[in-house]
Amino acid sequence: MNTLIPASLKIKHTVKERFLKYVQVDTQSDPNSTTFPTTEKQKDLSRILVQELLDMGIEDAHMDQWGYVYATVPANTDKEVPVICFCSHVDTSPDSSGTGVVPIVHEKYDGSDIVLPKDENIVLSMKDHPELANQIGNDLVTASGDTLLGADDKAGLAEIMDAVHHLVNNPDIKHGKIRLLFTPDEEVGKGVDNVDMEKLGADFGYTIDGSTRGYMQDETFSADAVVLTLHGLSAHPGFAKGRFENATKIAADILARLPKDSLSPETTEDKEGFIHPLSIEGIAEKTVVKFIIRDFETAGLKEKEAFLEGAVQSVMKNYPNSSYDFEVIEQYRNMKEVLDKYPQVADHAMEAIRRAGFDAKKDSIRGGTDGSRLSFMGLPCPNIFTGGHAYHSKYEWVTVQDMEKAVETIVHLCMVWEENA
Repeated sequence: MNTLIPASLKIKHTVKERFLKYVQVDTQSDPNSTTFPTTEKQKDLSRILVQELLDMGIEDAHMDQWGYVYATVPANTDKEVPVICFCSHVDTSPDSSGTGVVPIVHEKYDGSDIVLPKDENIVLSMKDHPELANQIGNDLVTASGDTLLGADDKAGLAEIMDAVHHLVNNPDIKHGKIRLLFTPDEEVGKGVDNVDMEKLGADFGYTIDGSTRGYMQDETFSADAVVLTLHGLSAHPGFAKGRFENATKIAADILARLPKDSLSPETTEDKEGFIHPLSIEGIAEKTVVKFIIRDFETAGLKEKEAFLEGAVQSVMKNYPNSSYDFEVIEQYRNMKEVLDKYPQVADHAMEAIRRAGFDAKKDSIRGGTDGSRLSFMGLPCPNIFTGGHAYHSKYEWVTVQDMEKAVETIVHLCMVWEENA
């Protein structure tokens, strides 16, 4: 492993201070909201980011009506370099509280279990989080036990901001034009719904939204949602014999047809896809079941949707007076379909990770990022590590040193694009 860092990259880091500040701003998004962004409080952090960028001298930094932050680091080279964009999201997951986050820095982690102070049942152990074995001596950041931390994706925000701070203050580092995009609502699948791609004006992009240090992802799930609406036949329960067809029971019968040992999040790994019932809501007359369908191949999505509808049709034979609606909603597609056409985007990222001192590795995301949709909107956009772990939970953690390495990776990446122009 090459651990030599060029003199220009001996960074006076600000990432720790920025991160500790950002996580204390409540930016949780809301999947049930019909507004955009889904919560106004996300804009609180966006405003902070804009002001920090203006304070650095980034003159065009601003937030638009939707809560997106756009900004430009001007080129300082005579070369014709493709415009690259760095993107992270301001919102945190609805899966765990993001209100009143109290970050704790555990300096020089020694490998022992960490009991978080506000809930003694939340214990961070090497047994359950084996990546901690690579963090001995590093400064570990957690929340206090009653909220998530928000490393997803405030670590990415802090890393981009620190990298920009370094570039602005070190004009000897040559780079092309760099665009910044900070989005709301990524966690509820709406992160790029209102991005102005013409305004963004970038050729290639990188989401800084990954996990383990040294990793880059250029492949995600392809994703659909299915909304199954069941229309039963209601009747007074006292006089229902031979007539009543209860939509909630129909839904239960359909869910019982799903395999117990496959096709679910809890039984799959690696490149295996799944059918996942997210929610069930309704009454005897009408019940709605929402599913997400995941596969790395679009054809696999169609197979799973056909399997699910086949189960629905089989059950409905037992309810001749009832009916159903089966709506498939496209969510995102595997970005590898786009990125394979532009191999230099991933290659440059791998080189930047190596220059930051790691044995660069690729893996696949069993999920999606803003980059999934951005890739199909004309901005080929793989994903780079932030150092965060145990996302969407009270166990979430990151180390200061891994965040600093992500900053170095971003700066190196700007240099690699300029060198290869």
